Amino acid sequence: MTQTANKADFPAVDLQNLVSQLAGILPQDSILHEQEDLRPYECDGLSSYRQLPLVAVLPDSVGQVQKIMRLCYSLGLPIVARGAGTGLSGGALPYAKGVLLSLAKFSKIIEIDKDVCIARVQPGVRNLAISQAVDHLGLYYAPDPSSQIACTIGGNVAENSGGVHCLKYGLTVHNIQQIKIVTIEGDLITVGGGGLDSPGYDLLALMTGSEGMLAVIVEVTVKLLPKPQRVQALLAAFDDVMNAGKAVGNIISAGIIPAGLEMMDRLAIKAAEDFVHAGYPADAEAILICELDGAETEVTEQTDAVRDILNNSGATEVRVAKDEQERVNFWKGRKNAFPAVGRISPDYYCMDGTIPRKSLPLVLQSMADMSVKYGLAVANVFHAGDGNLHPLILFDASIAGELEKAEEFGGKILELCIRVGGTITGEHGVGTEKLNQMCVQYKSTELSQFHAVKAAFDHKGLLNPGKAVPTLHRCAEFGAMHVHNGELPYPELERF
Repeated sequence: MTQTANKADFPAVDLQNLVSQLAGILPQDSILHEQEDLRPYECDGLSSYRQLPLVAVLPDSVGQVQKIMRLCYSLGLPIVARGAGTGLSGGALPYAKGVLLSLAKFSKIIEIDKDVCIARVQPGVRNLAISQAVDHLGLYYAPDPSSQIACTIGGNVAENSGGVHCLKYGLTVHNIQQIKIVTIEGDLITVGGGGLDSPGYDLLALMTGSEGMLAVIVEVTVKLLPKPQRVQALLAAFDDVMNAGKAVGNIISAGIIPAGLEMMDRLAIKAAEDFVHAGYPADAEAILICELDGAETEVTEQTDAVRDILNNSGATEVRVAKDEQERVNFWKGRKNAFPAVGRISPDYYCMDGTIPRKSLPLVLQSMADMSVKYGLAVANVFHAGDGNLHPLILFDASIAGELEKAEEFGGKILELCIRVGGTITGEHGVGTEKLNQMCVQYKSTELSQFHAVKAAFDHKGLLNPGKAVPTLHRCAEFGAMHVHNGELPYPELERF
């Protein structure tokens, strides 16, 4: 399916004249405008949405970014910033009449300060590369999205990414200290500081998760943590998905906050086991992977407590990793679950919603019921500890109507998350994908405030247009469609 970013009408720009002006800023090989050169930038990880930009540029200095922004501002030209393109919500989808700004060349670690435990990095530095660079110092960077081998820190900030260990150590917003941004007018601004707090509005939190709509990130100062004295993983098998869901709540209610607490259902287990041979119990309906870290004594006590909780919650088997290799194997299947599912289905649609932990059994059962209704299988693999769901809806895009059916099914899952008191995203962002569900999540007065914030930074609406925050007109159309289909109208949803 091909879809453009939005229907806003920006003035047409002569391509050759634009390329000529860009040539005054960048080397010729850093300006891409031929169709075959633009193909790699037509989508992000949500590949069902595709659009070629008018031109793509690859600057390698902050000064070049500033000049590009000033040029776009003067021409009224939309601009979309892009990191590694691993996003799953269409957030880096180009605009047909605009510039795609790739930050791939911003890949340097500028400074590591082991005494204050920070690193200053450019936005194109890969997430995993930070931990690799400081490993010899006994430090690491905590947020670890499943795509950490490829995703970049600038994209992590733009989407407020989490990962397996966000339950204990927080999202990106909790693990950065300062960023440098370039505004649409080309100004370089520093947000945040060297302390734990600073006067004025918390613009660092505002920018984190703003999906490229407010500014372009050109530098990030991340917080580093000492590697824990001991790390211990447990794997529990269940013959009932509901029991696995209840076990999650039982662990947290016991006052134990694991470093990671992940869940996989039968379909995801089988796919991962066939792919990487992690040693998962093949007959389990669900597994939980629980990782504990900290001081030696603390981890020993928590391991015994969690094992008892899992057994009392109906686990059919509980394994405590006997060594580091077995711990790595536990995680190997989880980290490779997405590509593993890609081996068993021609296509899959990865969703991202967050719910209160207490609602996990109810939501899992509701998704199973919807799976039967839509005739599409769902593999569940997700951050159970913080309620961040990642159901993978399996479909075949070569069959007419299946993509649309999968998208409708995904939308219903997100609306279900809202109905139980959750939200439509935990780490993937809204992008192009979830605009309709934003209409369900927020009232028109709340959306108007979002638009006001956008206008304060980008009054021409040139940065990543048509993403993350829907227009009130779109929401009115979406609400009318729900009424026409006999469903609950926007923005009122009956809650469970």
